[in-house]
Amino acid sequence: MGSLVYTAITSLDGYIADEKGNFDWAAPDEEVHAFVNDLERPAGTYLLGRRMYEVMSYWDAPDADAGDIERDFAELWQAAEKVVYSTTIPEVTTRRTRLERSFDPSVVRQLVAAAEADVTVGGADLAGQALRAGLVDEVRLIVTPVVVGGGTAALPPGLRLDLALLDERRFGNGVVYLRYARR
Repeated sequence: MGSLVYTAITSLDGYIADEKGNFDWAAPDEEVHAFVNDLERPAGTYLLGRRMYEVMSYWDAPDADAGDIERDFAELWQAAEKVVYSTTIPEVTTRRTRLERSFDPSVVRQLVAAAEADVTVGGADLAGQALRAGLVDEVRLIVTPVVVGGGTAALPPGLRLDLALLDERRFGNGVVYLRYARR
C-alpha cells in the first residue's frame, strides 16, 4: 500500500503562484531540484489538476539541452502513471496518462490502497479536495524565501489539519523543506 503525498513549492507566505499566476520565483536551483528528484523517486502515480498537468507535461519531452538533473526528473515523470482531473481539456497528450472528469475520494482511496508505490497529488485545488477528504498522508512543503502577497494558496482556506513534523532541511539558497504526517 502506498501513501498519498502532497508536495508544493510555496512562497514564505504560502502561495504556489502569485496574483498574476506567476511562479517563476519558485524555480529550484540544482541543489533543490536534485532533492526534489529524490523526493519524487518513490512515486508511482501522479494525480494532477488541469493547470498542474499543463505545466508538468513539459517533462514528457524536455528541451534537448536539459541538464542531468532535469533529464533525471523527466525520466521519473515519464515512468510514472498520471491521472489528470479536468472537465475542460478534451484529451491528455502525455504517455501513461488517463483523464478523469471528476475527483471521487472513494476511487482515490482505493487507488492508493492498491498502489505498490506512493501516489502524489499536485495542484492546489485538487490537493485541497484530497486534504478535505482526509486522503493525504503527508504534506511536504518546499518554502522559498520570497513573499508574493497573494495568489493561489498552497493550502485551502478554512482547513484544519493536525500535523507531526517528520523531517526538515535547509538549502544554501535559503529554501527550507518541511515534511509533515497527518496525525
